[in-house]
Amino acid sequence: MPVITCVEDLRLLAQKRVPKAFYDYADSGSYTESTYRANTDDLAAIKLRQRVAINVENRSTRTTMVGQEVSMPVAIAPTGLTGMQWANGEMLGAIAAEKFGIPFTLSTMSICSIEDVASVTTKPFWFQLYVMRDRGFVKEMIQRAKAAKCSALVLTLDLQILGQRHKDLKNGMSVPPRLTLANILDLATKPGWALRALAGRKTFGNLAGHVKGGDGILTLSQWTASQFDPTLCWDDVEWIKKEWGGKLILKGILDEEDARLAVGCGADAIVVSNHGGRQLDGAMSSIQALPRIVEAVGHQTEVWFDGGIRTGQDILKATALGAKGSMIGRAFLYGLGAMGEAGVTKMLEILQKELDVSMALTGTKDIREVGPSNLIQPK
Repeated sequence: MPVITCVEDLRLLAQKRVPKAFYDYADSGSYTESTYRANTDDLAAIKLRQRVAINVENRSTRTTMVGQEVSMPVAIAPTGLTGMQWANGEMLGAIAAEKFGIPFTLSTMSICSIEDVASVTTKPFWFQLYVMRDRGFVKEMIQRAKAAKCSALVLTLDLQILGQRHKDLKNGMSVPPRLTLANILDLATKPGWALRALAGRKTFGNLAGHVKGGDGILTLSQWTASQFDPTLCWDDVEWIKKEWGGKLILKGILDEEDARLAVGCGADAIVVSNHGGRQLDGAMSSIQALPRIVEAVGHQTEVWFDGGIRTGQDILKATALGAKGSMIGRAFLYGLGAMGEAGVTKMLEILQKELDVSMALTGTKDIREVGPSNLIQPK
């Protein structure tokens, strides 16, 4: 086992252990991937302000997100096909997040179902919803989330149509993987993944039993591709809020006007996100958009950040720019793909330690005290 010092170490290990099609699915953006790269590049360009001779003993990264106590201002973002990175990955990720004291968000497009995750957790998790053309399916998902006692609904708004990701097309990405010669040769180099996959779930757990015509993976994939709804509008958001009746988090906000509309719909939190650079290539990075949206609506609702977090310093930077919480997707998948539940735990430990040390070196004892003064301001 190599020495794991940072999230990048986990990424490299996941790349070795996860089949290429599924690794590329997680680690890719749309078109030229310029926005995907900008998410990390723009975070790296922000400089922290070093302070000295300040008492920083007894530091704390604890805070709250939509009223829920968290061990650090982080939630696991919803990620599709998580169970293809490591068998039953959503269940393992939820267990690790609960033990660590942060929220876990289950994607509509998960391999493990809502009920699967509920069966292995003792505290409420969050559920992420896509708006499909079939509003009956939407209502069913909401009711299943209620039955599982999910404590918040995360509504993703930036996937009305699917952005093209070239790697997925070139890999012929499917679930389970197609037995092409290239895939067979790739799987032969990853026997651990293949053995775990035999005993794990292999289809979209939340869709099984719902799609007319059968539960075959081809049928499910075709149904899903036809169901993302380009007619989604703010009236639908208000309808969903009424159907849900609980805490509502709106994800995919990148524009101040949309942020104000989200507040008008009664969002308990909004997530500044460009879907990890997987939708509109050429959109601004999430960290560029964050200060503008905080200024526009930060006094009316919680503003969170999503996009490019690979270190605890990235969490500190987002917090300093006004984010009340951050969501992590790819870093979670790297940890999961590298080492399963243990890898997710390791990833969270790395981020928290980096956050804690960086707070100390910027003269900060409490994450709730972090602000613009922790950054080098451009002249």
